[in-house]
Amino acid sequence: MSTDDARRLPLALADLHRGLAIGRHLEVSIAIEGELGRPPGRRTSPCDDLSATRRLLVDLVAGAGFALCEHRERAAGDPTRLRVVRARTLADTVGPGMTLLVCGINPSWYSADAGIGYARPGNRFWPAMLAAGLVDADRDPRRALLTHGMGMTDFVKRPTRTAAEVEPAEYRAGMERVERLVRWLQPGAVCFTGLSGWRSTVDPRAAPGPQPERIGGRPVHLVPSTSGRNARTPLAELTAHFREAAALADADRGR
Repeated sequence: MSTDDARRLPLALADLHRGLAIGRHLEVSIAIEGELGRPPGRRTSPCDDLSATRRLLVDLVAGAGFALCEHRERAAGDPTRLRVVRARTLADTVGPGMTLLVCGINPSWYSADAGIGYARPGNRFWPAMLAAGLVDADRDPRRALLTHGMGMTDFVKRPTRTAAEVEPAEYRAGMERVERLVRWLQPGAVCFTGLSGWRSTVDPRAAPGPQPERIGGRPVHLVPSTSGRNARTPLAELTAHFREAAALADADRGR
């Protein structure tokens, strides 16, 4: 598999996740020509390239909703073999050419079982994205990615009833994974929905809107929670935030 083909691997793994029953074990064998996950312009040794590739492959199976059971080391040029189990969680929908990568806190049990982020009735994410003109179909993350370049991931893959159950250590590990993903795929901008993840890992006083810090070299926009429980943030305000996030991506790409 070439490095260009590898950028389509996350969506292939997400499709595999969707077709398997929870708890199903399988072995994934992946051979990559070249290196993945190396920061642009950074020179590395072959061993560093191999390490970066291995780490990113582990990230990708985790992002696709699989729990790692076994990881077999490989020599350069040999396939990486991962024994994984299909977890009860939500798979990322990410790929090359993303205009915007949306990163949530973590999936609810409802969304994990539906296979769609922000799926619960009353969540304003999809209504706001539709109103902002960033997608043209309700609750269809695959179409959002392939037609509109709008990808989706989460800080933490472990589903919970509420985001308040996510631990600080999970946020830190999740931010490291998301940063590696962003550095590799280079979306136009990253839009974090919900304040707790960014505040826990970057700036405890961050306010909604564009942020002075970047992640993986890409600009960041912070959006209040779209949950129906966050009644103090109206739909019109969420819609405006998503429009601004998309404009941020366009402006940065136009530099």
